[in-house]
Amino acid sequence: MGNAKDTDYTERMPKASAGLVMYRMRGGEIEVLLVHPGGPFWAKKDAGAWFIPKGEAKADEDLFTAAKREFAEETGLKAEGRFLELGSVKHKSGKTITAWAFEDDCEPGSIKSNTFTMEWPPRSGKQQEFPEVDRAAFYTISAAREKMHPAELEFLGRLTMLLRSD
Repeated sequence: MGNAKDTDYTERMPKASAGLVMYRMRGGEIEVLLVHPGGPFWAKKDAGAWFIPKGEAKADEDLFTAAKREFAEETGLKAEGRFLELGSVKHKSGKTITAWAFEDDCEPGSIKSNTFTMEWPPRSGKQQEFPEVDRAAFYTISAAREKMHPAELEFLGRLTMLLRSD
């Protein structure tokens, strides 16, 4: 039986996240689909502010299942095909992200993200709704390195290595 300290620690533990990297080949180059978070905090940020579509796994949810669910919620697209395991990376927050890649294509401007509600402006008492993802785009690996959050860059190297060995 746990005590209050155990409960407090458990509640503060970083949660596991899972995501998918959609990639396509264009002119012999790999391009990856990245998403930009919606909401006021990210509105004016670009370099280092793009991510793979991902989110937290629910309690007792398989990470691969969570990755596909989160991809659908953030893009409105269903991920299908052959999936390549990209392993895990850790954010500075301690959160671990596990990812898989799959080859497909889409029109990034047509993605439909779920939404979230937050108080905005701060301390105004007003609730506003924002898209979880406000835009998406395909980037070559070199361009993605400029756009992506540094914690997730390792996924690009792993994807490149896997595709070269295929």
